[in-house]
Amino acid sequence: MSRTVGATTELDASLEKHRVELTGYCYRMLGSAFEAEDAVQDTMVRAWRSYEKFEGRSSLRSWLYRIATNVCLDMLNAGNRRARPMDLTASTPLAQAALNPRADNVWLEPIPDARVLPSVSDPEEAAVAKESVRLAFVAALQQLPAKQRAVLILREVLAWKASEVAELLGTTVASVNSALQRARATLAERPADDTATSDPLDEEQRKLLDRYVKAFEGYDMAALTALLHEDAVMTMPPFDLWLRGPQDITGFMSTMGAACANSRLLPVEANGTPAFAQYKPDPDNGGFMPWAIQVIELSAGRVAGFHCFLDTERWFPLFGVPLHLDA
Repeated sequence: MSRTVGATTELDASLEKHRVELTGYCYRMLGSAFEAEDAVQDTMVRAWRSYEKFEGRSSLRSWLYRIATNVCLDMLNAGNRRARPMDLTASTPLAQAALNPRADNVWLEPIPDARVLPSVSDPEEAAVAKESVRLAFVAALQQLPAKQRAVLILREVLAWKASEVAELLGTTVASVNSALQRARATLAERPADDTATSDPLDEEQRKLLDRYVKAFEGYDMAALTALLHEDAVMTMPPFDLWLRGPQDITGFMSTMGAACANSRLLPVEANGTPAFAQYKPDPDNGGFMPWAIQVIELSAGRVAGFHCFLDTERWFPLFGVPLHLDA
């Protein structure tokens, strides 16, 4: 039996209410902003087509998560695990720096907060959600087998009961608990990540970011060096090069990266952390051309990492920032 226009509109609205949280779930599973949105769209289409078969034995939300999980597991069957440059190679000394690109599907991708973080009134819940989309955490998730990844996200990020996860995955509570234990053990073997920001940013963090913007836009390497953590990391996907430490980072910026002098930084929000859309001078058209989305990590009052995603034709529209700035 076909649905009436009113019923169709009501179903569309019911499904749409879950889009942001489902995108967050699929992003954690897949490590790609665009694949996550494709997965959610596929989930919505499957739900819409099979809604007559939905018998209400679970909530609509649980049913959608089951569909989304199956979509993600199908996509992950290809075996690709997205990563950060530091997950693939050792850091490169400045003297040996070379820009070698790898395919887009290798890299963990950034995502705007608004696409993956639903509005919640509980500050603690909001903080947990932000932590769970940080680049370091999503990169760690990519090291897990797909089903362990789903169990960890559902149990520890979304706070589902073991029985609910078992029902969703069509398995037993014992199997879910075992998968969770193995996933925790794998993550515990990774180096501890102590980067963190308050939500909202505290005064010290805001001042640090203000100093960072001033130093970067002024291309003041002495000022930038003073802001960088001694183990600070700089990455530039799609290039596999990554640099560690203020000396190599500012050395690179002064040489191979010198074209970024006199850039402009426009604040955006990505992966639960401060971020900027970076524009560098446009010698052909005047003004400023898009160069990178910078995701900034802070630790102990210093900048611990800045990750520059260079595929501006994809990233700038996703983040809703212009493709040109006037002088």
